[in-house]
Amino acid sequence: MEQMHDASAAAVPTIKSHQPPIAKLLVAEDDVPLAHFLQRGLQTQKYEVQLAHDGDAAFQALSTTQYNLLILDLNLPKLDGLSLLSRIRPIIPNLPVLVLTARGQMEDRIQALDGGADDCMVKPFSFQELTARSRALLRRNRNSAGGVLQVGDLILNRADFRVERSGKKIELTAKEFTLLEYFMMNARRTVTRAMIMEEVWKTAYDGSTNLVDVYVKYVRDKVDAGFEIKLMRTVRGIGYVITD
Repeated sequence: MEQMHDASAAAVPTIKSHQPPIAKLLVAEDDVPLAHFLQRGLQTQKYEVQLAHDGDAAFQALSTTQYNLLILDLNLPKLDGLSLLSRIRPIIPNLPVLVLTARGQMEDRIQALDGGADDCMVKPFSFQELTARSRALLRRNRNSAGGVLQVGDLILNRADFRVERSGKKIELTAKEFTLLEYFMMNARRTVTRAMIMEEVWKTAYDGSTNLVDVYVKYVRDKVDAGFEIKLMRTVRGIGYVITD
């Protein structure tokens, strides 16, 4: 079986495609050659892959960008993998995390899993196995998301594009529905205007426009109007959050 310490020297073909990426991955790995090997290899699988070479950089990336999977080395400088996990789990509880570790002891793997990891691989490892485990985690996360999102008494049904709060139907435009869906997928996590623009409008954020703020107001007025408890809140200087 091909092992990772040999694979880093292998040539990885470049795939040029106009297809959108299957998912967005963050690889947090301080071994720069290995990190770049993983990035190139995963890109051939049509993933969008970004790198962070220390724990602080990884935390910053996770705080500002929405990822579908984190591949995390435990022995990161500045902020180690377990400490990073303890920080992100309260704010990104549903992010799948695949841990990479050079520590072969079972106790270390158990500590990583108990600390919030979803899966764990010991170095050296097969790149094919890593991609298979990544696919499984992404598939599991999609299946667990289901067609219904709920925050407090607010329910969004993806299958029939229906939104209700305490049994009262809320009428939304297509873009308002997509925006609310994004908020509810990131419930209790503050999202920035740049994140919203990138994920909902699929374009880079332009600080000269108030498009995001206008649409957030549209959705907030419909979701919170007439209810004592307000679910959508402004986080001054950062962005917005929906929380119960």
